[in-house]
Amino acid sequence: MTARIRPGVVSPARVMALQAVRAYPSVSLLATTSPAARMGSDDVRTLRRLAASATARLATEDLPERADVVRGLERTLAEATHGPTDEAIGLFVSAATREIVRLPVPVTDRVVIDPTFATRDLVRSLHRTPRHVVLLLAEREARLLDGVGDLLTPAAGSGFPMRAPDRDAGGSTESFLREVDRALGTHLRLHPAPLVLVGAERTVAQFRQLSRNTGRLAGTVSGALTTAPLTRLTPRIRLVLERYLFSRQQDALDLLERRRSRGRVVDGIASAWLAARAERPEVLAVEEGFVFPARISEDGDLLTPADDVEHPDVIDDAVDELIETVLLRGGWVAFLVDGALPDRVALAVR
Repeated sequence: MTARIRPGVVSPARVMALQAVRAYPSVSLLATTSPAARMGSDDVRTLRRLAASATARLATEDLPERADVVRGLERTLAEATHGPTDEAIGLFVSAATREIVRLPVPVTDRVVIDPTFATRDLVRSLHRTPRHVVLLLAEREARLLDGVGDLLTPAAGSGFPMRAPDRDAGGSTESFLREVDRALGTHLRLHPAPLVLVGAERTVAQFRQLSRNTGRLAGTVSGALTTAPLTRLTPRIRLVLERYLFSRQQDALDLLERRRSRGRVVDGIASAWLAARAERPEVLAVEEGFVFPARISEDGDLLTPADDVEHPDVIDDAVDELIETVLLRGGWVAFLVDGALPDRVALAVR
């Protein structure tokens, strides 16, 4: 068995690693949890129920890998139930992989057994809490943090933290903030990402007036929080990012309309599936609640809806597979509220 990756928050590297696994059976357990330092009893019961369901499904198949997967599932479950929780948790187990991922958004409790792991909720989490940059501003000091999910770390190689010269040396707040903006611009050119500003209203307003690097400003967090523990800061940053991403939902719909006028949009899961394989995907828009169990044709191009989800020939959720295809082929994904699209899925191609 490969070395186990320690339980952690969702990150692009972790998602890519899980998406790279191709092995049947790959078992994914996903469950909504209550944030806590250690998993609560209700959440433990939920995970055990899901694990029992997975084990029962595996028992119906004569697979040489089954014993390794079941043992791996038992060990991963035991570790997960003794660890911390966020809004949700994912357990991913195959004969050679065991991983636990904490997610910052609720999920639909479910078991998925397919040739690949069910990473849809992980991708959705990345979109809900994308990589971002947090600039903490005070009149005489500035810090820059890189954010992935709820994890905030000092931005390496950025020139931060920065401190203003003593006032006796002639340093003004305005000149200091201009220096901060130049350093921020250098970092964002190398590591583009949405920006969150944190600080007193007056200081943030002054910075925004002079800054040349707020084109991707996600929002601001006001208050004396520049020296506060990061645990107090992350929930407020999450709200800023959620509002920012909600505004991007309309951007995705507007883009689809522009591409539709040029005949470059297909609607519906079956058409999007074929187009994602045959053409160059640009953006996939999918409603968050849409799930589509299906059988895939031998050539891989056609989907047939399926009701017998537990059958080994059935992909539990073809939407998850479609998302992976679009990402692997260089497109991006927009998750929309249910009811936003007539056919629940739309794909624009280049």
